[in-house]
Amino acid sequence: MQYTEIMVRYGELSTKGKNRRSFIMQLAQNVRGALIDFPALKIHADRDRMHLILNGEDSTKVIPKLTKVFGIQNFSPSIRIEKNPIALKATTEEIMEAIYTGKESFKITAKRSDHSFEMDSNEIQQFLGNAVVDRFPDIQAQMKRPDINLRVEIRRDSAYLSYETIKGAGGLPVGTSGKGMLMLSGGIDSPVAGYLSMKRGVEIEAVHFASPPYTSEQSLQKAKDLTEKLTPYVGSIQFIEVPFTEIQEEIKQHTPQGYWMTLTRRMMLRITDAIREMRHGLVIINGESLGQVASQTLHSMVAINEVTTTPIIRPVVTMDKTEIIELAEKIDTFELAIQPFEDCCTIFAPPQPKTRPKMDKVLELEKRLDIDGMIERCLAGLKVEAISAAHSQAQVEEFADLL
Repeated sequence: MQYTEIMVRYGELSTKGKNRRSFIMQLAQNVRGALIDFPALKIHADRDRMHLILNGEDSTKVIPKLTKVFGIQNFSPSIRIEKNPIALKATTEEIMEAIYTGKESFKITAKRSDHSFEMDSNEIQQFLGNAVVDRFPDIQAQMKRPDINLRVEIRRDSAYLSYETIKGAGGLPVGTSGKGMLMLSGGIDSPVAGYLSMKRGVEIEAVHFASPPYTSEQSLQKAKDLTEKLTPYVGSIQFIEVPFTEIQEEIKQHTPQGYWMTLTRRMMLRITDAIREMRHGLVIINGESLGQVASQTLHSMVAINEVTTTPIIRPVVTMDKTEIIELAEKIDTFELAIQPFEDCCTIFAPPQPKTRPKMDKVLELEKRLDIDGMIERCLAGLKVEAISAAHSQAQVEEFADLL
């Protein structure tokens, strides 16, 4: 059955009051970014719902992409027909013939926004319900939780029929909560942290530390591929490559092994915070899970955090590794993350890192390093690249009928 449009229902946007319009505009923009491969598709957004006019685009390809857009509660593929009883009856019978197997119960749910139409909602429901029973005498009508709920909407332009309600991704539209810098390694945890942050409306930019020749081109590409796995939820993500070789070599040369990881993470945090300020971000996001490795004990976190007052969001901090892996599998980053290309943290990992680093010792060791000079040189070598699932620039489009 050929669908003509998809009707989208908002999630938490119903609670947003005066900010509702900006949230809907952001959602419309994100939907366009996620559906960039379907140029004929048009978006019409209003206060209550969004309508995606397919204009011949294949709904079976659009729907899987739409399920990943945060801010959508659910959506229904719909069929547009002429607004008259004969067409309504014929299309209702056609739909039921296609989906009724002889076992399901049914219900007609009608909504009439065009009050000039000759039947009101109750009359439409009774008229089409009788048509279904006449066509299938053994079918059972059921008002609560029917197997088939055929929705009919009478609007000013046409009538729309739908029978599927597909669950959306929920959450808030990415970008409505501000921007955060995601410290993206090549591991399992940080992409999951990025996903969870986007679900709460945070626009992320991926900050990846590379230490060539110690880290390979494959390691860098792996980080970009992980970033690409997150783009269906928003359309495009900025990927920032940070040259980190000099800093790691200096730490290794001038400080004791046990403190390498603490000093490295402090430098990473300083640099990420500087990038955040340059790019007008509000927070830093990482994939730290409490106690998972030496740098993620509470004592280590306190010592590392000391370099910044910027809020650090740790979405997976209380999750077990198995829980994080389950989410990684769900968002299709797990198989990529376990590829054996080491990042800069694993290559320079000491055999016995300090799990309870002493703050006074850390500060003393940092006096041996030209911290300001290294950061300045590092920031001068940043490489920024837009990562997009569609590998094309998003088109700018006006969203009609937005109230």
